[in-house]
Amino acid sequence: MAGHNKWSKVKHIKAVVDVKRGKVFSKMAKEITVAAKHGGGNPDLNARLRSAVLAARAANVPNDNIERAIKKGTGELGGAVIEEVTYEGYGPGGVAFMVEVVTDNRNRAANDLRILLSKNGGTFADAGSVAYQFTRRGELRFDKGSLNEDAAMELALEAGADDVQDGGDEWVLYTATDQLFNVVAALKEKGVTASSPKLVYQANTPLVLTDVETARTVIKLYDILDDYDDTQNVHSNFEIDDSIADSLD
Repeated sequence: MAGHNKWSKVKHIKAVVDVKRGKVFSKMAKEITVAAKHGGGNPDLNARLRSAVLAARAANVPNDNIERAIKKGTGELGGAVIEEVTYEGYGPGGVAFMVEVVTDNRNRAANDLRILLSKNGGTFADAGSVAYQFTRRGELRFDKGSLNEDAAMELALEAGADDVQDGGDEWVLYTATDQLFNVVAALKEKGVTASSPKLVYQANTPLVLTDVETARTVIKLYDILDDYDDTQNVHSNFEIDDSIADSLD
């Protein structure tokens, strides 16, 4: 779909910049805490925790922070109970948003997101009214190297992935939710190191934006939702048409 690769690359660059700013440390700590809460504190027995710890170490999160986040998840440190909540909403042009939040106060988070949406041309939506437009899938990346699309697809299918998309300097693989870490392991056996394995909400039918002003307001809203303190991930169904991409730059 036109513009998809460009927007995916923009989002990935933004994530890298966030890491450099140190902003992502708290998000990683929350992911570790939630993973430990649901699957236990042993990374060898908890694939989600193992992935979260590896990502944190790659971003140079101090080991003390990682250990503290694990103990918080297993209840060893006590403190406020945090939980995962996914909120739904619409933005300008009918763009759909799924916002994954980790919070110790879901009522506060819901109210905050409702305000952020309403102040930026969006509306807060009831649970289920947006989610049907997305499919939950696993996502991971690896450097293109010398692999062309056909070779990347062959490698991905052999490892158990479902689909491959162009992510700029990387190939982006999609998997069934229960196969994500199996695919990571299969790629490793083939000498390929995958990065950023995570669960995402992938749009079933992308909405391509062709109006510059609408695109600008949607991207602004995306950034505002992503910058909210309790936000872990923001998923949306919009793509930027190539015909307006340069105008947005």
